[in-house]
Amino acid sequence: MTTAFETIQLGSSTLRNRIAMAPMTRSRASGSDGTPTELMVEYYAQRASAGLIITEGIQSSAVGQGYPSTPGLHSPVQVEAWRKVTDRVHDAGGRIFAQLMHAGRVGHPNTLPDGLVPVGPSAVAAKGQVFTPNGMEDFVTPVALSEIEVLETIGDFAIAACNAIDAGFDGVELHGANGYLLHQFLAPGSNRRTDDWGGSVEGRIRLTVETARAVADAIGGDRIGLRISPGNPFNDIVEEDLEATYGALVDEVNSVGLAYLHLAEGPDRALTNALRKSFDGAFILSPNTAKRPTSVEELGLIEDGVADVLAFGTLFLANPDLPVRLAAGGPFNAPDRATFYGGGAKGYTD
Repeated sequence: MTTAFETIQLGSSTLRNRIAMAPMTRSRASGSDGTPTELMVEYYAQRASAGLIITEGIQSSAVGQGYPSTPGLHSPVQVEAWRKVTDRVHDAGGRIFAQLMHAGRVGHPNTLPDGLVPVGPSAVAAKGQVFTPNGMEDFVTPVALSEIEVLETIGDFAIAACNAIDAGFDGVELHGANGYLLHQFLAPGSNRRTDDWGGSVEGRIRLTVETARAVADAIGGDRIGLRISPGNPFNDIVEEDLEATYGALVDEVNSVGLAYLHLAEGPDRALTNALRKSFDGAFILSPNTAKRPTSVEELGLIEDGVADVLAFGTLFLANPDLPVRLAAGGPFNAPDRATFYGGGAKGYTD
């Protein structure tokens, strides 16, 4: 029987356990040009006992930024700053992947530099508000990407992936979840296109598939993961026919030879099992726990074969030595929700 505390080969990386730190936005990249700070170096190094650290979302281009103080990987200064993070994690024996994202329509002109505006698959604004330097503001209608701009966006992901490897990351995770750009293209509620990048299932999955292929051509498929969240309504995502859409997506990316598929699970365990069965690589699961933190109770999902690796989120915030605490059955420190986004060391590295 396999347990969460055994090693696993994840593409080109050997993990010392099957406990992953899930990607979590912390909004503390307050260095110049959206760079990680020394505080962020300490934050990630503290959690290096995870089998795999997946970073917070890192924008692949300037226009891909969704929130204030989130980091990028599209400039030389950002690469140099991230190298300090990866060096410290590796010195502590850890493995770390950069989660590459593009926020798409989730953003605001007041957050973006140089007069940029949010972009998306179609000129359809998300309902709701987003946090900006001026506080909460309504989402704006994004500019629909032209086909040339779609191809440029794919190229930005590939360049950012090369930058990640240059910065010392063991690999990258493509963020196709939580209502950001790749997810916006997957969902018919936000993707109203009638060209080859929308309409049918094949059209809507195309951006994610072509991005995975371009990044694989750049750094190798065995250093890439893909995160998806079928049916997650976050950021005003509306989806139907989840089995058809995500089944087709998994079938297509299987040809890329990805290291892993990372599922942020919804309420349908049957869909989870179907995607796990159809995906050829390792399967990382952020299980649906009905809004409580993933904890000891979920370790059995490894033993039962539901997942190869379990991703833990909230518990990692206040328990940087989480694998040791999970093995012992606790105790667990309670995280302070008021310190989740922005701020200093309090609730972050203390």
